[in-house]
Amino acid sequence: MSAWLEWTDTDARSWIAVPGPHDDKYSRGVLGVITGSVEYPGAAILGVEAAHRTGVGMVRYVGPRFVRSLVLARRPEVVTQPGRVQAWLVGSGMDAARRSFVLVGELTRAISSGEPVVVDAAALDLVAAHTGPTIITPHYRELASLLAKREIDVSAADIAADPSGWAVRAAIELDVVVLLKGASTFVADPVGQAIVVRAGTNELATAGTGDVLGGILGSLLATHASELRTDISLLAPLAATAALLHGRAAERASGGGPIAALDVAEALPAAIATLTGRA
Repeated sequence: MSAWLEWTDTDARSWIAVPGPHDDKYSRGVLGVITGSVEYPGAAILGVEAAHRTGVGMVRYVGPRFVRSLVLARRPEVVTQPGRVQAWLVGSGMDAARRSFVLVGELTRAISSGEPVVVDAAALDLVAAHTGPTIITPHYRELASLLAKREIDVSAADIAADPSGWAVRAAIELDVVVLLKGASTFVADPVGQAIVVRAGTNELATAGTGDVLGGILGSLLATHASELRTDISLLAPLAATAALLHGRAAERASGGGPIAALDVAEALPAAIATLTGRA
């Protein structure tokens, strides 16, 4: 494994696609989203909001009618009909123990579609079905649970004590890119890339901010979908860029005070403008 590379604004800048005069909603990327539930509808709203504010061309949302209505009330530009998708964000805001047969099928089809996919929360146990560029975004407890299913004896406390080491081991074991969330974010892939992101504020330790991170990352995968089809080594830098953007938006939203997850999503355009020199 290579030494850990600390990701900076300069590193991230080149991974943010700035639209040109000939771009349209399809060339900017279409993100399919299967998140949220009747019990946790906010995850869908937050992820969709963050994806739009990161610069994706279109979001297609798949979910319960009640959740769709809330998503559309917040973001009326969301499309809820089937169609072209260039990347997927799945699993946030769901209870794995309460997934229906239909939902498991939808999640599995997305993960096995061959398109780039961000797998979070209640879809993590389905990650073995992946066939395309795949990133998982667990916190310590989720990663411990996922590895336990593969008969690896590890606790959340073990991972918290050595997050970088466990990020690397999980990436190799699962053959995916791992973005391990925490005060520092560790990104590792199976072929040796290792990136740490220290941007952000401790105020990010609040409900829903992980859903915002998922939307940012899904958007970046969709905007780079064509490159990812031929070079999956781009996944780790994109994941690190998502984490850095998440942190920079949180810093801007906080100003030294408390924040809520939606504040972070709303701060993304200004954070991106500053990072890309357009502010």
